[in-house]
Amino acid sequence: MPQTDNTPEAIHEARVWRDERWTARVIKNEDDDGWAVAMTLHTESEPALVGPWTMGRDKKNPKPLDVSAFHTLVKTANEVLRRHEQQLYAQLNRNVTVSVGGRRVQVALAIVPDEEGATASLRALDDFDVELGRVAVPPTFKLTVASATAWAESGFVRPA
Repeated sequence: MPQTDNTPEAIHEARVWRDERWTARVIKNEDDDGWAVAMTLHTESEPALVGPWTMGRDKKNPKPLDVSAFHTLVKTANEVLRRHEQQLYAQLNRNVTVSVGGRRVQVALAIVPDEEGATASLRALDDFDVELGRVAVPPTFKLTVASATAWAESGFVRPA
C-alpha cells in the first residue's frame, strides 16, 4: 500500500513494530518485573489491548517482536475491538417480538449516542418487514414485552 501523509511509517524493531493500522510496543510491566505489550490502533491515543509479554532467554529482557508475533497480536487486538463493538451495539439496540391483534410485531429500540445528548427511536415491523410505526422516545425508554405491546395496541402513538 502506498505511503500517504497520514499513514505511519512501518517500524520493525525489537520493542516496537508498526504497520499501516497497528503499533505493538513492548513496555515494562508496572505491576511486576515482567514485560507487557500494548497494541494501539493508528489515530487512537489509548491501546486497544495490553497483555503480558514473554521474557527473553536471559530472563531479564523482553523477547523481541517479530512478524509472526505481530500478526498474532493484530488478530487478537482486532477481536477485542470487534467484541467491544458488538457489546456497544447490544447496549444501544434492543428488540422484542410481540403478538397484537393476531399478528406478530417486532419492536426495535435504537439509541444513538451523542456528546450533546443521545436520541432514541422505536420502530415496529411486521413479518414482511413492513414498517408499522416509528416514533422518537427518550434514550432512557425501557423496551419490554409489556411496553412494546402497549405501544402496538395504541396504534403506534408515541409512548407517554
